[in-house]
Amino acid sequence: MTNPDPKLYRPCAGIMLVNASGSAFVGKRIDTKEGDWWQMPQGGIDKGEDSGDAALRELWEETGLLANKVRIEAQMARELYYDLPGELKGKLWKGKYIGQRQTWFLARLTGDDADIDLAAHNPPEFSAWKWVDPEILPALIIPFKQTIYRAVLEEFRPLI
Repeated sequence: MTNPDPKLYRPCAGIMLVNASGSAFVGKRIDTKEGDWWQMPQGGIDKGEDSGDAALRELWEETGLLANKVRIEAQMARELYYDLPGELKGKLWKGKYIGQRQTWFLARLTGDDADIDLAAHNPPEFSAWKWVDPEILPALIIPFKQTIYRAVLEEFRPLI
């Protein structure tokens, strides 16, 4: 994609959370009706919110992890864009955006697995979670986001 108009894309922050052994966190979205799709924590950036603060807020909302249980190790130098597939355009985000522009962070879990609590936020966003080999991340995400996951993995692979 060349020179996308940022105003057409919902600002979003995501976190690739890894543990001490280099496995990546993925959660199974509760609202996914079809397919067995998993994703890393991510979500919208509120107006006036810093992307790093948004990433940590989304991490807490989706995993229950407090900021003192993780260490941010890197931020991607560029935003990543994706377009919604045709059947979702005009339906998500009240039709205001045609996709998302995402800022991604690499974070390392400094706490324990027991600190993860999917029910910490009401309503929960994930129904299950697991640690996976980062190399399989693109295969776990819904197909229209696979390019994003490949770019995140490529950027953060040396740091994992």
